[in-house]
Amino acid sequence: MTKQMKKLIIIIGIIALFLLQSFSLHNSKHVVKFLDSLNTEQIEKVLFPFNDASRESWHFLPNKSYPREGISLKELNKEQKDLFFKMLGYFLSESGYNKTKKIISLESVLAELGGDPEYRNPEAYFIAIYGNPKNDKLWAWAFEGHHVALNFTVVNDNITATPRFFGANPAIVRSGSRKGERTLHREEELAYALVNSLTEHQRKQAIFTNVAYNDILTYNHSKVEPLKPEGILASALNDKQRTKLRAIITEYLSALPDDLAHIREAQILQEEFNDLRFAWAGSTEKGEPHYYRIQGKTFLIELDNTQNNANHIHCVWRDFDGDFGRDLIMEHYKHSKHHN
Repeated sequence: MTKQMKKLIIIIGIIALFLLQSFSLHNSKHVVKFLDSLNTEQIEKVLFPFNDASRESWHFLPNKSYPREGISLKELNKEQKDLFFKMLGYFLSESGYNKTKKIISLESVLAELGGDPEYRNPEAYFIAIYGNPKNDKLWAWAFEGHHVALNFTVVNDNITATPRFFGANPAIVRSGSRKGERTLHREEELAYALVNSLTEHQRKQAIFTNVAYNDILTYNHSKVEPLKPEGILASALNDKQRTKLRAIITEYLSALPDDLAHIREAQILQEEFNDLRFAWAGSTEKGEPHYYRIQGKTFLIELDNTQNNANHIHCVWRDFDGDFGRDLIMEHYKHSKHHN
């Protein structure tokens, strides 16, 4: 690594620290404002100790299949819902916020197509807050329900935002009042563009099986380890293909506010981009079952679309050490006077 590159990484780190702290300090106020709108009974439902076991427990199934902790949207009045969604909007980009709302709205589509309205309930999404955002150095919050799992952890005013899961069923609405609507299509289209740009030699490296998995391999595991290093290395791609690979990563990060997304992308580009692996399973024809992943030293992206005749997407971003803020929490305790 050149001296210039090392200096650039140090500068990125300093800027990242400042921006992350500014982001956290500003947006904690919106969490406090939401909390202040709740009554005593609601507070008891939504607030948990930071180290509560449920903080690292998550799923993407409907609530009736996997009951959540916290308070549901159904239990909030209009003013409280408005405050919550305003709060959510500060922790996501505009596109991330709109994506989340659209996924939630697909519950109504499933109900319209014949699903149980209680099982397919757009208000069966739950908010849980861990620790006290007013005073604590460590606090976190989660928003979760069918096909949405968002986790934000704040440690000494630094913030992490993984695991982050989005799903879509149907990914393309085939009938009914919203026929033709698509959800999570860019995550698919950008990956198709990359895999179908590969030469025969490159495809042999990237496509490790012709049969797609039934779901993302990491499923809802609390902690994940790197998967088998399958697929083609970024260093084996040409410039145009590397640009396509970067575009996929950018799309996943675009759910976050610009500052957070740009910081994470810069870290990946500077520290591990050449070592990324792009791996594909299943067909490369649109509309056929498929799975892909992008794996680096610090993170994993997975997308699976096999269920419902390849019209049901699950996709996730995992940080191996950083999920639920584990790396920041470890550093906090390492340097805390209380733990010396």
